[in-house]
Amino acid sequence: MRTFAFALALTCLLAACGFQLRGAAPLPFDTLYMTGTSAGIGLDLKRNIQAGTRTTVIEDAKKAQAVLELLQELREKKILSLAATGRVREFQLIYRVAFRVHDGKGGEFLPLSTVQLTRDVSFNDTDVLAKDTEEGLLFRDMQFDMVQLILRRLFGAQRPKPPPQ
Repeated sequence: MRTFAFALALTCLLAACGFQLRGAAPLPFDTLYMTGTSAGIGLDLKRNIQAGTRTTVIEDAKKAQAVLELLQELREKKILSLAATGRVREFQLIYRVAFRVHDGKGGEFLPLSTVQLTRDVSFNDTDVLAKDTEEGLLFRDMQFDMVQLILRRLFGAQRPKPPPQ
């Protein structure tokens, strides 16, 4: 009985303090047109915007309040270190996306921005297939992280100021 009373009191205190779940954060525009949504990060970004915000992604750039241009999506693999025998021991995976958000009339919600993620991966000649699979999984995780980073930048975007008349 005491546990029930304590739980009830705690619930009442939480309700009285105004606690509520955060919910969907509003973007500074109601409609958005996206370029490059056929595959890759564009498709994931479109799905996240539609599912997690009140913004509608539309198919006509002229009717959209904002245009998100995905200008570059680049995946690189660089050698970090070599063994004494000259074989590769570590790679660095680099995932870079460049984008901008504008209103189609010369105003910028977000100017040209480039976001880059890197991961270091050890390499072993005896596990080539496993390392290829690991590389693919790491790039997929990096793409998920990239979508979240771009969404955070979109949430912080400011509405462009109208030109002086």
